[in-house]
Amino acid sequence: MSNMSEENTYRLQGLSCTNCAAKFENNVRGISTVEGVELNFGAAKLKVKGKVTVAQLEEAGAFDGIKVYQETQRPAENHTPFWKKRANIPTLLSLVFIIIGYTFRFAFDEAHFLSIGSFAIAIIVGGTTLFKEGLSHLLHLDFDMKTLMTVAIIGAVLIGEWAEGAVVVFLFALSEALESYSMDKARHSLTSLINTAPSKATIKRDNEFITVLVKDIVIGDTMIVKPGEKIAMDGQIVSGTSSVNQASITGESIPVFKAQGDEVFAGTLNEEGSLEVRVTKRAEDTTIAKIIHLVEEAQAEKAPSQKFVDRFANYYTPAIMLIAFLVAVVPPLLFGAVWSTWIYQGLAVLVVGCPCALVISTPVSIVTAIGNAARNGVLIKGGIHLEEAGRLQVMAFDKTGTLTKGEPEVTTVVPLAGNTAEKILSYAAAIEHFSQHPLAQAVMKAAKQRSCEKIIATDFHSITGKGATARIEGREYQIGSPSLFNGHAALSADLLEKINQLQNAGNTVVLLANNNVILGLFGIADQIRGDSHAIIKQLQQTGIKETVMLTGDNQATGKAIGKSIGITNVQANLLPEDKLRTIQAMQKQHGKTAMIGDGVNDAPALATATVGIAMGGAGTDAALETADIALMGDDLTKLPYTIDLSRKTLRIIKENIGLAFGLKLIALLLTIPGLLTLWIAILADMGATLIVMLNSLRLIRSNYLPNKSGSARL
Repeated sequence: MSNMSEENTYRLQGLSCTNCAAKFENNVRGISTVEGVELNFGAAKLKVKGKVTVAQLEEAGAFDGIKVYQETQRPAENHTPFWKKRANIPTLLSLVFIIIGYTFRFAFDEAHFLSIGSFAIAIIVGGTTLFKEGLSHLLHLDFDMKTLMTVAIIGAVLIGEWAEGAVVVFLFALSEALESYSMDKARHSLTSLINTAPSKATIKRDNEFITVLVKDIVIGDTMIVKPGEKIAMDGQIVSGTSSVNQASITGESIPVFKAQGDEVFAGTLNEEGSLEVRVTKRAEDTTIAKIIHLVEEAQAEKAPSQKFVDRFANYYTPAIMLIAFLVAVVPPLLFGAVWSTWIYQGLAVLVVGCPCALVISTPVSIVTAIGNAARNGVLIKGGIHLEEAGRLQVMAFDKTGTLTKGEPEVTTVVPLAGNTAEKILSYAAAIEHFSQHPLAQAVMKAAKQRSCEKIIATDFHSITGKGATARIEGREYQIGSPSLFNGHAALSADLLEKINQLQNAGNTVVLLANNNVILGLFGIADQIRGDSHAIIKQLQQTGIKETVMLTGDNQATGKAIGKSIGITNVQANLLPEDKLRTIQAMQKQHGKTAMIGDGVNDAPALATATVGIAMGGAGTDAALETADIALMGDDLTKLPYTIDLSRKTLRIIKENIGLAFGLKLIALLLTIPGLLTLWIAILADMGATLIVMLNSLRLIRSNYLPNKSGSARL
């Protein structure tokens, strides 16, 4: 019984169209030992519950030449020319017989048996699969595009329009082949990600170097990576230094210097030195594996516009059949028109009403955009998040580590009460030694840089949100923000003025005191990222109406930093729960609001925002799990690219739906004067499908291109 319940995942090659995917899924479900099937068309991935072999699965997909691989196996790149693909051979043969048929037609006449025979062969060769599925769907009252085409072609034959019936078969098969081609192009970004990491690695075991498959590597193994080799597993460098190209993970074009203790990722390229790396994750848990999994899940998830199109198509297709029936019978019955003419017009309505272009208008755009983003170091976790990002009006930023470097530095030391700068730094560092707060780290770093005397503190006590106390040489000292000393120490007018000056210059002020006597103060500033101002400007150019900075700093410091960056709204003195309430308030006031943070401290706000965007997702599991979008590198310049890509995708989806409807509406209007022909109908249908696919594939070229100033050029 346990064998029957096993679940395996496979990768597919040659999955050409949505109809073929549905048929393949049904065929697999029909295997007696299969308990459940889940097919991801966008990612060409199959999950099967039950005992089944690859041979059985390939037999189920033999009608479309589908190849099946284990999930861990690397499918070979398929470079088969268009005209050599098995699925396209009947289409090409159909074209040959159409050309022969027209040759006989011009040589003799359209009713000659050689002409009709050639067109009949073209219909049979190119349309056998279509007819089987179309008739089966018709019997089950399942009105899809193949049902429409089958009825139209059979009708054309019955009224003697052999040539046009053959052309309809050929052009429909050609449009399906083009749909397959466009999906292959859209999936290419994901395929390139899958093939990024090597399948083998050199491992050092018992002082011997052996080549091991990545699936057999265990945590703790030591991996040897030579110059020019790709890193096969996530790990930590234990020996060696090198520059590592992390473009495949973070999208960064500039290699990053790595040394002992630094983290490296599977799929990245070691450019210079030799490295020894201790493996820290299994093959299925590496960052690249998580990215691939999340991208595949994102491509499987239907966007709101796609769900709308799917629901609409359920009503649209039967409606077209009803309209075609009325066009065929109403004029002859009520107005004495010629039956053959209006039956022909009805058949043309069936063809032009085929929902091919409408059905494919959204998924190709979504799959292409999500794959493009992943290739550029941006992980978008679903079509819904891609569309929502395209509608954003407001962007809220966590300050520390997002707009700033997240590494505060002491910029000013002001000793008071006869003390020296070195003395107050020594005392401050002794207290802050017990704290993990970034400001504490800045004080300790400054004391170390000035080679200050090391002093031991005891009885450390933290005061949440304000500071800390400790005892040094038996005396109690306090360190913290000015609010810690309100009412407890004499803050003179001169001292308050100095505090305000530092805060207005963008510093956070920390005071050191003993027995209510202020011994000195420190101005600490988190260094602003050099590209923050340019990024805010680019976001405004993409249509973001308001940018907001959320910070726990005081209002004066927050405003100074916000003004230097170009932020339009600064919300200061915020605790984590305050950030959550601020996001909710902005959503009520402005609508679609994004939150950009580190994915850990800002988790509640990220989850509440319309779109949560995490920075530095490559090294943070929490960022990958919490956020809707993760910028894999610690690189804010990807943000304008992401918003631009989302807006382009939304615009292209709307264009596609408009084009699909517009061309069909124009063709349908030709039925009023009786001018719609099967030729015009199929050209309108195929033209709409081709335009929609080519329009969607424009997203492949929407790349992140940093310019010389470091900002993104879209």
